[in-house]
Amino acid sequence: MSALRRGSGAKVTVECFAADPTTFTPIAPEQNITNKHKYRLNMSVPLTFDGRVVLVTGAGGGLGREYALAFGQRGAAVIVNDLGGDIKGGGRSSAAADKVVEEIRAKGGKAVANYDSVEDGEKLIQTALDAFGRIDIVVNNAGILRDRSFARTSDMDWDLIHRVHLRGSFLVTRAAWNHMKNQKFGRIIMTASAAGIYGNFGQANYSAAKLGLLGLANTLAIEGQKYNIHCNTVAPTAGSRLTETVMPPDLVASLKAEYVAPLVLWLCHEECVENGGLFEVGAGWIGKLRWERSMGRTVRQKNKSMTPEAVRDAWNEICDFTDATKPASIQESVQTLVEVLSKVETGRGIGANRTGATATNPAAAVGQRLPETSFSYTHMSCILYALGVGVSSRDANHLRFLYEGHPEFCCLPSFSVIAAQSAITGLSGVPGLDIDFTRLLHGEQYLELFKPLPTSGTLTSRATVADVLDKGSGMVVLLDVHTYSGGELVCYNQFSLFIMGAGGFGGKRTSQKAVVTVDPPDRPADAVIVEQTSRDQAALYRLSGDWNPLHIDPSFAALGGFESPILHGLCSFGFAARHVLQRFAGNDASRFKAIKVRFVKPVYPGQSLQTEMWQEGSRIHIRCKVKETGAVVLSGAYVDLCEDTALSTGTPQTDGLQSDLVFAEIGRRVKGQGQELVQKVNAVLAWVIMKDGRHARDWTLDLKTGRGVLTRGADDRADVTFTLSDQDFMDVVSGKLNPQKAFFSGKLKVKGNIMLSQKLEAILKDYAKL
Repeated sequence: MSALRRGSGAKVTVECFAADPTTFTPIAPEQNITNKHKYRLNMSVPLTFDGRVVLVTGAGGGLGREYALAFGQRGAAVIVNDLGGDIKGGGRSSAAADKVVEEIRAKGGKAVANYDSVEDGEKLIQTALDAFGRIDIVVNNAGILRDRSFARTSDMDWDLIHRVHLRGSFLVTRAAWNHMKNQKFGRIIMTASAAGIYGNFGQANYSAAKLGLLGLANTLAIEGQKYNIHCNTVAPTAGSRLTETVMPPDLVASLKAEYVAPLVLWLCHEECVENGGLFEVGAGWIGKLRWERSMGRTVRQKNKSMTPEAVRDAWNEICDFTDATKPASIQESVQTLVEVLSKVETGRGIGANRTGATATNPAAAVGQRLPETSFSYTHMSCILYALGVGVSSRDANHLRFLYEGHPEFCCLPSFSVIAAQSAITGLSGVPGLDIDFTRLLHGEQYLELFKPLPTSGTLTSRATVADVLDKGSGMVVLLDVHTYSGGELVCYNQFSLFIMGAGGFGGKRTSQKAVVTVDPPDRPADAVIVEQTSRDQAALYRLSGDWNPLHIDPSFAALGGFESPILHGLCSFGFAARHVLQRFAGNDASRFKAIKVRFVKPVYPGQSLQTEMWQEGSRIHIRCKVKETGAVVLSGAYVDLCEDTALSTGTPQTDGLQSDLVFAEIGRRVKGQGQELVQKVNAVLAWVIMKDGRHARDWTLDLKTGRGVLTRGADDRADVTFTLSDQDFMDVVSGKLNPQKAFFSGKLKVKGNIMLSQKLEAILKDYAKL
């Protein structure tokens, strides 16, 4: 359905899609990181625009007419704007717009005409507000031609083209902008041209205006993102009054406007997440364009003059697109300059920018052992780390990670990465590698625990370069770190480190030594936890040892291409690990076995992390997103848990609770019929089990999401919580104690929706068969 097409010698990469985007629905971004806006065919769900109000400029004929008819046919109310002039901008008439309005109404649609020039943008938008009370979509399509060779182009020829194309689109869009912001929805289309992208003889004025529209659209896409206003640019090739002057008649006849409209409709639909895209379209073909840049070469040295001779001598490398990059933002563009300044100031001298790391002999690097490192810490370090990854004293069940006097005080399992991360600095002395740490990105992380970490002591880490991979645009170093406590192995970390611009040395692309990521099941998540990070989250987390100013200094973050300091990837990693521990292991750190994640996008402190979880036996698949934007932060991730003795064997824990055996049986029997129970009960039920007057155990049965999951531990999402003693619970289950009598006698306490207690019999008797 889709393919990747690269033009030889071209400076853009074109991605091609099927001809009718109106039948597309989006695939989750993490399914293809290199192109997050691909779509899966879904023939059964037609796209409609019921309730939407659309303004199409220049809609009296050609492409504009086709857009207006298509929107009207799919339920939108349409403002058909057309001045009624000729292709050079002369004359005016209401006939063209009126005719299109009649066509839409004849088919049962809603439409009104507008005859104003696009330079009167406020009047166009006011027509929409007067007729339909809102404006949702603006398609800037109006245009004229004044073709002249550059030498013959007059001031009037230049100004008139820019007034209609660029200034007109600006004025119409500006008039609609605040209305779209207030309603938190807007879709804007700018119409560029192949002449603007590639240039065309005799169209200097037209080309300049059309490429100016692309720059305008790119900025609107950035400024409108947080208001759900998307702006995209199309460069159509279709038969119209404009193209018939520059194309043969038979070609004009074959390039129908109806082959362009489906793309515009899809880009304007609320389901479409595309923003800031540039698309060529015509004859049923659609291609997306993006900029491509050579790796380039730094041609100056510290305290030396930069000369034209140095530019001349490096020209072939400057123009070499062999390992091209594809910057997608001004931040990514500026980042290269920041790295160049760093390189020059450190005296690395003239050299190709691709030497972010020079793998002079990758084979020599593989297997190299790094200097041994040690990490000493106290219980204060464990507590500080817990606070850094969002643990809060608001939850009494979290005190075990925050209070050294708690009877179950312990380290969060993900704290294990802190002891191992200092080993990365040892890569600077590995033979065969010359790493520029300003170009290093943390790609993936795997952590496996062999025993719970002590809450204080000294840990020793021994690191080895497991493998070096050539990814073309960069190099991946797999660093294995084994960490010991008093000679006993306590954990193993594998850091997957990506060094930008260091690829192309002819190495292998994959390794059997890499711990691989795993996609989650293709079904709704069994559990979801959303937690807002603090504005000071990065400032707090860095106290655990990651002092990179990118996470605290606004000016440094700006140099790195970020609007403000970002959260550490391993902080998001800690949040996700903690969410699994809370939801599926009752915050029992001893049940945590391993975690694997791929880092995808940054998080800004203050944003909310949404962890989606799927249970498959003892493996919990996870995907972490920024709730406010939907951007995936961690993908291909999972946590492996050790089996809970009570759930796997029915054997009571060391404190000898009789109810553990019952809950083990509930967990086993409900597991096979959870889907049916979710539909019937649709609630989260929790039990607090007491023994000898003290809180002994928590259990949660989630019959609200997924297939139904029983976990040991409390859950603040519980709709109803039952509190009773271990013995009384056994008496209720066995029928010796009537639940109503237990309630009125004070033996059974119910908190929350008391009516849900009526469904207990179905759970305990009909399904668990106790």
